[in-house]
Amino acid sequence: MKLEGMAVTLPEVAGHPNRAPFTGVLTLVDEPSTKPPSGARGHRVILTRRAALSALPSLLGMAVDYAPSWDGHDSRRKCGIITHADVEGARLLVAGYLFAKDFPEVERQMRHGLPGVMGMSWELADAHVEDMRAEIWTLTRATFTGAAILLREKAAYRNTSFELAAARCRSTLPRCAPTESVPAGVTAHVRDRAREPLPQRLIRKEPTWNHQQAKTSSR
Repeated sequence: MKLEGMAVTLPEVAGHPNRAPFTGVLTLVDEPSTKPPSGARGHRVILTRRAALSALPSLLGMAVDYAPSWDGHDSRRKCGIITHADVEGARLLVAGYLFAKDFPEVERQMRHGLPGVMGMSWELADAHVEDMRAEIWTLTRATFTGAAILLREKAAYRNTSFELAAARCRSTLPRCAPTESVPAGVTAHVRDRAREPLPQRLIRKEPTWNHQQAKTSSR
């Protein structure tokens, strides 16, 4: 099993009423989406591992949002924050905090809904497509601008997940947190490969999927 990860730490506040820790599988890397994401012109997509690793820094500090119908995105309903991101095998794992006091309806859905029914969906900008004529688009570069919580069956990647920790306890970090201590506000690299830029010759040749906010939900 291979793990690549990054994290930022927030000051510890025991029993914080507005921090409900969550973990999730945001997407899969090097695997085609189950169905086309919004903005992909009907194409299924593959996010390459290299693109995902390069984009990990852009994911930290981004918000998670939700739509009341749980079937898409609503960037104005930012109900949490991502503080950890890992690539473990084919899964891009995330962890962070839900603003439970501000969004009690989201916490209720997570704690009282059927287990295993919630998933996630990424939001991208500046995504580069290797060949826009291909049946399945391969994304070789992108910037994460956020993520959404939604029903798994509505996500472009069916094998995603989202769940809250059993109890709100800041002293126990989500399982995909790095083991090394990180000063507040500082980003830690588990592997330096996440910083490796794409070769300039590839960047010049790649057409751009110039969708302002590409999302992995199908509406």
